[in-house]
Amino acid sequence: MSENLISTAENYSGELDRVFTAKSVTGFLADNALRTKFVGAKTVMIPDVSFDGLSNYDRSTGFADGAVSVAHNAYTMTMDRARSLSIDREDMDEAGIASLAGKILGEYVRTKVVPECDAYVISKLAQTAEKRGNKLVNASLDAPYSAFVDLINQVQSVAGYDEEIVCFVDSMVYAALCSSDEFTRAITVSDFKQGEVNLKVKSINDVAIIPVVSERMRNLYSFEEDGFRLISNSNQIYMMALPKNAAHLVKKTEKMRVFTPEQNSTADAYKFDYRIYYDVFVKESAADAIWVWESPKILDIYTGTDVQGEAGSEDLVLTSYANMDAPGNIKTVWYQCDDKYGRGARKMPESGDYCYVTKELPKGTYYFYCKKTLENVTTVRGDVLTVVVL
Repeated sequence: MSENLISTAENYSGELDRVFTAKSVTGFLADNALRTKFVGAKTVMIPDVSFDGLSNYDRSTGFADGAVSVAHNAYTMTMDRARSLSIDREDMDEAGIASLAGKILGEYVRTKVVPECDAYVISKLAQTAEKRGNKLVNASLDAPYSAFVDLINQVQSVAGYDEEIVCFVDSMVYAALCSSDEFTRAITVSDFKQGEVNLKVKSINDVAIIPVVSERMRNLYSFEEDGFRLISNSNQIYMMALPKNAAHLVKKTEKMRVFTPEQNSTADAYKFDYRIYYDVFVKESAADAIWVWESPKILDIYTGTDVQGEAGSEDLVLTSYANMDAPGNIKTVWYQCDDKYGRGARKMPESGDYCYVTKELPKGTYYFYCKKTLENVTTVRGDVLTVVVL
């Protein structure tokens, strides 16, 4: 390995950290982790300060005793993620390895590392709000600005009105907000500091509004061998608001390991080993200040019983009903299938809670089921029902 390659490789980790901070929508939370202290590779100590409240002053005994408690709580990072990337020798020469590798690795962080970290951080913050019961339940997608105001009021009622508030907004809801006259009249552009980067963001009453692509705004994910995946029946996060200093994004990038084709025993290629530990932690004193507005969730689908009757009779009607955790718009589509397992399903033209079996069906046994889609986000399938035409 040339001296130039060695010296450039030593700078990769720092440069990739800067790419991460600049491109991640949750990167500003790393600013809160400056006072954290690593104990080993994955454990950090985060201080949480609490005070005794004021007491009456006594003219005889003077001041009542009080204490300042500084609890250094230990948190363990659970996200230990890595990837080994190879670039074939024929795709670059020795003179261009540093520049091209830097561009490739920077793009990898931007397109793979940042989306995963954002999805994880936002989902974990949403889960914190859910555990506290800090959810809007009566907000409507038809009135996104009213939901935004309600959400911010909930946060400020806990955090106060002098805290800097940040609101993550799903891209679909952000588009609806931008078409609202109330929103466009109140919006301003303000400075937003994220690490060493100064950004310009839209804000309302000093609340920074950060639009986020929909795939990073769910409350549940699985993190697998090839990135992250949605978990079925997870909730779409429409908005989430919190004080800017409510959470700590702790991130530790291991020094990049670089191998030349001569050192690479498996391929004639340059090899780059990238590894990152990260997690987000919410102090107990800040947990109640995180609020979320999510899509409703289908808890259960209730379907009627199997039916039988003559073709076209009133007896050949299938029914369904969805039990949800909050009001929402739901669409029902029925399918005719080949057997009781739902195989060979074919979409029926009519939709709704009731399915009227077509008059054209000859005598025989048929199978149907319905799918219900909530707010164009969550889809759940009902049981297969049997229809006997006499």
